[in-house]
Amino acid sequence: MQPQAAGVDPGSIREIALVFPHSMIENLLAAAAFLLPWEFSPTLLVSCAVALTLYWRGLGRMSAAELPSLPRRIGFFAGLLLIYFVMHTRFDYLSQHMFYIHRLQHLVLHHLGPFLIALSAPLAVLAAGVPARIGTGWIEHFWRLPATRLAYRLLQNIVVAPVLFVGLIWFWLTSRIHFNAMLSEPLYWVMNWSMLVDGLLFWILMLDPRPRRDGALLGFGTRIIIVLLALVPQILIGAHIALTDRDLYDIYAVCGRVWDIDPLLDQRLGGLITWIPAAMMHVIAAVILIGRWARFDRNERHRPSVSSTTYSGGA
Repeated sequence: MQPQAAGVDPGSIREIALVFPHSMIENLLAAAAFLLPWEFSPTLLVSCAVALTLYWRGLGRMSAAELPSLPRRIGFFAGLLLIYFVMHTRFDYLSQHMFYIHRLQHLVLHHLGPFLIALSAPLAVLAAGVPARIGTGWIEHFWRLPATRLAYRLLQNIVVAPVLFVGLIWFWLTSRIHFNAMLSEPLYWVMNWSMLVDGLLFWILMLDPRPRRDGALLGFGTRIIIVLLALVPQILIGAHIALTDRDLYDIYAVCGRVWDIDPLLDQRLGGLITWIPAAMMHVIAAVILIGRWARFDRNERHRPSVSSTTYSGGA
């Protein structure tokens, strides 16, 4: 038997040994409960499950040469997981009772989640995962409808896309509209889904890896200008929220905050989240586009022209 350390009560050691596993189990159960839906949404669950299934199936059907890089695969799964986490766990409850958590939720829905998914360029993988009968039938027929093509072209228009992207942020942060959205469950889901869908449309348009010559709707230079111009209104909106001295969103006092913090502090934190991280993501997007543009130009300079290839072949 080992000698007992001076000043250590054997009873205390036994208590710690018994309590620690119990508290650890409680913590694990609490973490698991946090991941359960606050408000169950079949639409979100099915959407995420279908996207995950098609992507996984597409990866399995592609050859080794066609497979996207590991960072792109990680980006897709991370973006989808983040979207699910902020919309379909107890995080959603927190976002309904703390303004700055709400702004974190919309940062993921409108920026980070769609940004990661668009950066992964998943359309080819998703298309490979669609069953042939569905892909060549329903989806292809739906995409070829004039109304579908017109609506997509309109939403991805050089003016409409950035105005809609910034306009939705401003619209849902208008005090009265925000108040009503947080009290109405249908309007609340319209708010969140509109931010998510618009974020996907915008970042897929901006981060298309192709040049315009190969099918992109906009050239690299145009997209760089758009992402940099779109950050200016967001900075102004975020700065206004963060620097004002009056409570713009009293709905959180009506519903009750989860944590007892000053309403203006909650609002300022939310304003800073709207201001700084969102702006940084636009700068990162611009840097990525500049790199892609430079790489495309470099490849073009090293690409043999038709005349020189013909001359070499004739010689």
